[in-house]
Amino acid sequence: MMFVNRNDKAPIWQQLLNQAIHNITQGIWAPGELLLPSRELAEQLGVSRSTVQLVYEELLSRGYTVTSRRGGTRVNHWNPVPEAAQEEPMPEGPVPPSIPLLNSAVDQLQDWFGGQQPQEVEIDFTPHEPYVDRTFQNHWRQSLLHASAAMDVSDWSYGNPYGLLPLREQIQRYLLLERGIRIELNQILLTSGAQHSLDLIAQSLLTEGDTVSVEDPGFPAAWMSMNYRRMHVAPVPVDGHGLVVDQIHPNSRLVFVTPSHQCAIGSVMSEPRRQQLLHQAVQEQLWIIEDGYDSEFRYRGDPLPTLYSQAPNNTLYLMSFSKMIAPAIRISAIVGPARAIAQLARVQELTYRHLPVMDQLTLTHFIQKGHFMRHMRRVRNVYRRRHEAITKAITASGLGERFTLSGAETGLHVFLEAESDYDEEAVTRLALEQGIRVYPLAHYCLESRRKGWVLGFAKVDETLIEQGIHRLAGLLL
Repeated sequence: MMFVNRNDKAPIWQQLLNQAIHNITQGIWAPGELLLPSRELAEQLGVSRSTVQLVYEELLSRGYTVTSRRGGTRVNHWNPVPEAAQEEPMPEGPVPPSIPLLNSAVDQLQDWFGGQQPQEVEIDFTPHEPYVDRTFQNHWRQSLLHASAAMDVSDWSYGNPYGLLPLREQIQRYLLLERGIRIELNQILLTSGAQHSLDLIAQSLLTEGDTVSVEDPGFPAAWMSMNYRRMHVAPVPVDGHGLVVDQIHPNSRLVFVTPSHQCAIGSVMSEPRRQQLLHQAVQEQLWIIEDGYDSEFRYRGDPLPTLYSQAPNNTLYLMSFSKMIAPAIRISAIVGPARAIAQLARVQELTYRHLPVMDQLTLTHFIQKGHFMRHMRRVRNVYRRRHEAITKAITASGLGERFTLSGAETGLHVFLEAESDYDEEAVTRLALEQGIRVYPLAHYCLESRRKGWVLGFAKVDETLIEQGIHRLAGLLL
């Protein structure tokens, strides 16, 4: 018998449906049993006939019942689950395969970022994040609201795998005016970050087992992505002039480099080394991946020329709005030869399809209305003050006499180098206990035995920079 509980918050039809399903699955209503006509059941329960009809339609659509024009509605053939079986624990599903390369790469990446669950610290010299303020947030909100209001119905369809055309037009204009790079729109592909860019390149331009040369120390995500795609990763030493080109693996198909501000030690690649690398790339048909992650921020003169502007047929230039503006803006760009970019776009179309349209529209408006360039001018001034504060503090604290400071011309971090036998991890842990997070060079190294700390200053104000460096000096000196 079915009943209606008027005090139950669930709709009446839902109550009746649940009871009917229970009766069928528990064998209370036997297979083939004829259900009461909807009018008769509605009178018994004191509900409308339409409510009962809704329940019967739902039972039919879910396969609990069958119906015929003359035979009415009957319970479908159903094998009730024995009570003993219901009490047995549900068996586990398929076990995901073990992927050692993935697990080790993620662990390394978490170490590089400062730990999976970083404890609270007073002063964090993170090299991974730029400065973000309320002014930026207000302007971004304006652009987001404008983009949302201006969206057309057609904007909600599948997008171009190359990326939103108006945004690529803005990037094309920016690169021409600010970096002197002249390109066509089909030479720009938008991605969701540097790691996404590297993964696309590995899938599109390389084959499994190819040799890839990377800076050592250098950008961990570069070799992790390539290693995960089963490339042979060959470390290349870095010195005060940048990548040691003479030591690039002879079988390399690709070289990853950060020439304007080396990812770890911060050196600027000298002009002779640049020419040597470019000549070798042309002669040996190598791909150069040039990551200009923070090259926009230079404190002596204008930003340096890109390798891409000198060898556009062999170079893929990476730029990232995540680094230039904020990590949450998951939009980056790959600039390169049209044929290579077309190959990347085809892989993107297959594996990722396109980037979220709202983020692209918002960034487009943000650039069009001048917010981006105003933001860049504002943060450059912030970074210049903080860069000066950290270099002065290192000198005044005496750290500059005991350790070697490098990378102090460009970018958002400096490097404080120790002797090769120094226990940098012990100092890193001790500093953390004192409320200071510093980033040891070990997490940037493959084979290199160099020691020291990568100290970012973008997110630390001048007062805290001075305090943090002097407290660090108290531990090191």
